[in-house]
Amino acid sequence: MINDSNSLIQNLLQSFPQLRAQIYFKASLTALSHAIEDLVLAGTEQPLVIANFQQERFYRQETGRYQRIARQTDRVYVLAAPETDFASAPAPYATIGISPTDELAQEWHLVIVGQNYSASLICREHAAPVDTIDLDSARQFRGFWTLDPEVSRQAALLLLERIDRYRPDLREQIALDKQRYQLTTERLLPHGLATNLIDTQLFIDRLVTYLQASQYKQVNAYRRIVAEERRERLVNQIAAAVRQSLDLEEILAVTIREVSQLFQQCHCIIYTLPQAGSSSNFETRSEYEFAHKASLLGQNWQLATHPQFQTILNRGNIIAIADTSQDSGIQSHLDLQHQLAQVRIQACLLVPILGGATASDRQQCLAILEIHCDRPRLWSAADRTLLATVATQVGISILQAEAFVNLQQLNQQLVAIKQTQNNLIAIVGHELRTPLSTIQVCLESLDSEPDMPIEFQQSMVETALADSERLRRLIQDFLLLSRLESNLTTWQMEPIDLADAISLAVSHLQAAAQPRDLPKVIVELPPALPLAIADNEALFQLLSKILDNACKFTPPTGTITVTIEETKISTDRVKTDLQPMLAVQITDTGRGIEPDRLETIFERFHQEEGFLQRAVGGAGLGLAICRQLARQLGGQIWATSQGKGRGSQFYVTVPVLVN
Repeated sequence: MINDSNSLIQNLLQSFPQLRAQIYFKASLTALSHAIEDLVLAGTEQPLVIANFQQERFYRQETGRYQRIARQTDRVYVLAAPETDFASAPAPYATIGISPTDELAQEWHLVIVGQNYSASLICREHAAPVDTIDLDSARQFRGFWTLDPEVSRQAALLLLERIDRYRPDLREQIALDKQRYQLTTERLLPHGLATNLIDTQLFIDRLVTYLQASQYKQVNAYRRIVAEERRERLVNQIAAAVRQSLDLEEILAVTIREVSQLFQQCHCIIYTLPQAGSSSNFETRSEYEFAHKASLLGQNWQLATHPQFQTILNRGNIIAIADTSQDSGIQSHLDLQHQLAQVRIQACLLVPILGGATASDRQQCLAILEIHCDRPRLWSAADRTLLATVATQVGISILQAEAFVNLQQLNQQLVAIKQTQNNLIAIVGHELRTPLSTIQVCLESLDSEPDMPIEFQQSMVETALADSERLRRLIQDFLLLSRLESNLTTWQMEPIDLADAISLAVSHLQAAAQPRDLPKVIVELPPALPLAIADNEALFQLLSKILDNACKFTPPTGTITVTIEETKISTDRVKTDLQPMLAVQITDTGRGIEPDRLETIFERFHQEEGFLQRAVGGAGLGLAICRQLARQLGGQIWATSQGKGRGSQFYVTVPVLVN
């Protein structure tokens, strides 16, 4: 192992005091070394070339260049601390592996000695890049470069002596090179060799060229840094918008505005897609337009759902088309060509915005971010990466906005549940306490006064029986509604004559109302009605409760009219074709309903009046039970009214038996 503590730069600075070492960045030294090497490549003679690259990995970057130099001259020596089989690898020049502990392993040398010119670059590693940034061009070296023939010959002589110690097998060749290039230890050179006949213009031109190339690299690097900074700022702003706002429209507007600042002269849009199984339309939600481009805002823009693109986007892949007129996939679809031509799109980028609440549906495509150009444009990998990141942020924002809306709805439901709970406690408490109190009073009176006249006893018993029946119906309604809402009921669907069912419900109402006076009930049925398909008991309860409700809110002097007509209507069970139905209309001349409460009357425990001020009894379950019964029989129920004091109309539809 050779261990030499003397460095070449120290030896030369001691031998030539006039030389002054300076600090250079590697980028500058690379330009200098290339300019010096070009003297060999552009010349006609065969100079001696000795290069020390410190480490083998730095030499590997210049291998092709030194193979070209070797074709120009056969006297080339390359030194480096080996990392592989550098010293023994075949090459058209001599390779010398130096010890990592040798001072040469910390130095960078290039020495050229010719008959008419010479040059040398001698330097040593001075400092690594600041802040530990792995930027090779920012490494710093301390040294000098010169065109002085005497310095170059002295440097070549010292390096050849060092090579002789590493490669004794090259001793004969080294001796010939010393003689050929007149390398001696004497400072005085033969007459005529002290003058350097270098082509200075060539050297300067090459040096400027390399420095310019280095400057262009710096400018491009700066541009990349600026572009990256803008991209980072875009992502950060979108992320900030997601954190600061749950308004989806605001987030989409921020996204489009910021993306458009990067992709100038491009038309940017975002549109949401319908969920799987949904037939709803979808439209452009946000856009940024430039001059002479038609707006797509609010339009049903369906580019992403075209078969040419849909499968790719659903997989989460980006579609980038540089020129629609040259894309073979687009040219194979005339409808797609026409769609793009209508809005003058010649280049486009489609980025899927994915999202999902769980890992299983994470790849669901929620929306599409599109960028259009009216001229061809080559989309770079950086463009795609940036927009993929933006799409991820927008996907998060869409899910958060939807979650917020769902949370609001849940809060509203909780408020409604709380209100329902309060109504339940109040109404049920009243409905239970009142008849129980009456029953208790009647029974206590019978028990405490055995000598009570028989007619009073009979009245007490009838009152107790009536209120116990009231309690029975209340409990029965609670149980029925609970079973209906839990889908625990089983129906026996069969053909039913609707006229008979209405007649039975009216008769039951009149019999149960004795001795209470009822409004006049008029039944007007057309002849030859088709049979309905329903459960007999469920239909009876449905009609009875609607008629009972009409009687409660209609004075005895009023009228209730029942009619039937054939119709076709869309139901919950049949969404595509219209189902033939029989529509029962029950019209009363009672107190009526305010139009804004026509839907809420079908909710549980709903009362038009406060429970303590009600003129009629009931727990507010009747119409809620009617809605559940109508739905489970395959029909619908709704009400209309012109307002207070103007009566109301209730409609119930029942499916017709289809032969």
